[in-house]
Amino acid sequence: MKINNYQKAAWIRNTNVYEVNLRQYTPEGTFNAFVNELPRLKNMGVETLWFMPVTPISQMNRKGSLGSYYACSDYKAINPEFGTLQDFKKLVDAAHKLGFKILIDWVANHTGWDHIWTKEHPDFYLNDPQTGTFKMASGMDDIIELNYDNRDMRKAMIDAMEYWIITCDIDGFRSDLAFWVTLDFWHEARTALQTKKILFWLAEADVLDHPEYLQVFDAAYAWSWMHKTKDFYNQQADIHVLKDILKKHDSVCGNESISLWFTSNHDENSWNGTEYEKYGNMASLLNVFSFTWNGMPLIYSGQELPNLKRLEFFEKDVIGWNGVYQLHDFYKTLNELNKNNKALMAADESVSTYLAEIEESANVIAYQRKNNSDEILVLLNFSNENVNVEFEMETLSGMYKNIFTLEENEFSTRVKLTLPAYGYLVFEKR
Repeated sequence: MKINNYQKAAWIRNTNVYEVNLRQYTPEGTFNAFVNELPRLKNMGVETLWFMPVTPISQMNRKGSLGSYYACSDYKAINPEFGTLQDFKKLVDAAHKLGFKILIDWVANHTGWDHIWTKEHPDFYLNDPQTGTFKMASGMDDIIELNYDNRDMRKAMIDAMEYWIITCDIDGFRSDLAFWVTLDFWHEARTALQTKKILFWLAEADVLDHPEYLQVFDAAYAWSWMHKTKDFYNQQADIHVLKDILKKHDSVCGNESISLWFTSNHDENSWNGTEYEKYGNMASLLNVFSFTWNGMPLIYSGQELPNLKRLEFFEKDVIGWNGVYQLHDFYKTLNELNKNNKALMAADESVSTYLAEIEESANVIAYQRKNNSDEILVLLNFSNENVNVEFEMETLSGMYKNIFTLEENEFSTRVKLTLPAYGYLVFEKR
């Protein structure tokens, strides 16, 4: 498979992503209200903010009272629910001044039924011969599919993407259902837009199911891991399956591409349940994994609370903030480790990962990651019982600090520790 030869933004190798569900984030649900959250998120160590679509929502065949973010009516406009274009520009500017990077969600496969193109350029859409009208997207009757055989449509799409770079100085795109759009379009888009700015390209496409999209995108989703860890929690998979997925991710991504690891996002939370519904007491362990394995971690709006409810998708349903962010320090510790320890650089040839040999019946995954003098050791107990674990790792030697308790341990090739049920230990070499 052809590798990704596009110039990459240097900052993506040790960043994290925080998904912003603006509608549900504050009672106001606006750009101006969200600006007030920036200092808190900065303190938590968040670096990259991904905003769900900021474009206006189609009214025709709208879902619920407010509609789906993903049923766009104009690619070059702002959803008035959130504020004005000037409000968004001010938000981006304020975020940039604090050191954040900004991604916007880009929905290239489809639009809503009353998008301006349906009137101005109906030939931009696929036609359904049975109905004689636009082709409805699979399983979603509030959106219609675009025709990527139409060269003028492609040009207009790229022009719309460029608008947000020029007008608002965004730093990248999270591309919705990227694998539903023909791969050659993404090549065309990235080639054209990199002349304006070197962006971060994040694909909503599974790394293992659609590896060809890594020819264009810097990072893609670890859906396979998310699904199989849920199966494991429900006793429908074993630890061998999980280890096999990790090896496949490393094989596919190599030193070129990045896997995005997560336990929640807008789709998962609303349609499949909160991380605690899916993983119970294993949720924190999986979040620790997301920050310490080779790749990039994602935090969804409210996980730092933690949010224990499914958020309505088409209605106003504000996250239940109470002024107490129970997991703020948990995520801050992981964010700072991910940022400052070079052993956690993503897709970096100078980083080595060593998976410990442990009996699979123990249901423990342990690994060491090294980059010259920077080093971490991670132990994860996927069992619902306390486990005494012992293994040898020749590359271990010296004093290591537990990043959460700050206690120190000395390791010299042999590790012998006790892990509580669904427990985790993360050590950073002094």
